[in-house]
Amino acid sequence: MDFSATTLLISLTRWAHYIAGVMWIGHLWFFNFVNSNLQADAKYPADLKKVVNPLLMTRALFFFRWGAMFTLITGLMLLGLLWHDAARWTATPQGAYMAMGVIFGGIMWRNVWFVIWPRQKKIIAAMQGGPAVDPEIPKQAAKASRVNTFLSVPLLLGMMCGGHSEYMLPGGYIGLIVGVGVGMVLVGQCYRWAPKVETQIFKG
Repeated sequence: MDFSATTLLISLTRWAHYIAGVMWIGHLWFFNFVNSNLQADAKYPADLKKVVNPLLMTRALFFFRWGAMFTLITGLMLLGLLWHDAARWTATPQGAYMAMGVIFGGIMWRNVWFVIWPRQKKIIAAMQGGPAVDPEIPKQAAKASRVNTFLSVPLLLGMMCGGHSEYMLPGGYIGLIVGVGVGMVLVGQCYRWAPKVETQIFKG
């Protein structure tokens, strides 16, 4: 077994990449499948939202945005360590998985840092007594977050298969395309199921 410094660096970088990805995508799914439905629940009083939401969102958005940042940084490090030969990106299906992960991850990172976070800062500031926000601001943040959620499952496929060819879906490039489609369908189904989650435990 190879215990070279390069092998160790690749292993540690991949581990950090996965940890950061879990932190980022986990919070993304929390926002879209849990928190968004909580905010829409008529049983959640508006006066309580003004107290709870800033405390919750500032903490959650901290881990969310920095999870995105470190996922990107470690992903680019892996790209340099494993895929320094750019010709491999298009020459093999595995390279296409890696390229998809890079492209989707880049789009999602941009949405986090340049769309979602700047707008959420304004929304949270307004809840804490700052100036009111334009009604379009929450819509823009929600749209970017929704886009990221649909891209997240294909992104995870790229993260998994870009470094491990044995995990690739059968069919080469066709398998990749099918995987992207299935991933987005699954996200769509989660959006449909999430509002129907039973919240009443005690019904006496």
